[in-house]
Amino acid sequence: MIVVTGATGNIGRPLTRALAEAGQPVTAVSRRPAPVPDGVRHRVADLSEPAGLKPALEGAEALFLLLSGDLHAAGASPADIVREAAGSGVRRVVLLSTLGVVTRPFGATRIAMRALEDTLRESGLQWSVLRPGGFASNALWWAESVRTRQLVAAPFGDIGVPVVDPADIAAVAAACLLDDRHTGGVYELTGPEVITPRQQARALADALGSPVRFQELTRAEARDTMAQSMPTELADDTLDILGSPNPAELRVSPDVERVLGRAPRPFADWAARHVAAFR
Repeated sequence: MIVVTGATGNIGRPLTRALAEAGQPVTAVSRRPAPVPDGVRHRVADLSEPAGLKPALEGAEALFLLLSGDLHAAGASPADIVREAAGSGVRRVVLLSTLGVVTRPFGATRIAMRALEDTLRESGLQWSVLRPGGFASNALWWAESVRTRQLVAAPFGDIGVPVVDPADIAAVAAACLLDDRHTGGVYELTGPEVITPRQQARALADALGSPVRFQELTRAEARDTMAQSMPTELADDTLDILGSPNPAELRVSPDVERVLGRAPRPFADWAARHVAAFR
């Protein structure tokens, strides 16, 4: 049995589907009831309360650990999830970390994530760590404005990073869960090229077959918008990266191709597959 946390999100959904299609028994974990592929067991759990994960871990041999906002929850103790997994008989954990633990290691959230990586290394379990950079799916922030006004509004229009397709993260996670060769691997996951917000707007226009305008936001305007859906500290961290990416954040990593035997998907591919969200 493989347990997938964050199973209804941009990474967890394709990961759950890939594992099920590979014939693996899967338990999908999310905060709320949600549809899952046929044959997949579903459990509701809040990862900010690790003890609540115990029923989902019954009979599990492997765990995909995606914390998202749970890492920032008041009183959260992600290390307890690793200990809970080990105590339940899980042998392997694949952790979704972040590239920021190496490119900007001193932010509070990245210090916490690096500590969790260290806990996993010291747990006695088999493990792999995935460190993605920016996600192609962050473009969904623009879905409503594209649908209603044919507009992408973003800061730093001509500054780019090599955003990664969440489906590629899911494919790498599946490989790490299923193949012992990836035990102890730390993989930095990026897309195949640096792409700017203005270029992303053009790719969305191409996918839609209709014009999409680009509007440059100030940092303050972007911060106000982002703070409505994430902690202010995380919004500031994100804007620091988007506005002034350092060389490590601009680097196109070979790790997706090393694991999957193919190049990572470009943003245009993601846009074409998700065009319905922008119509």
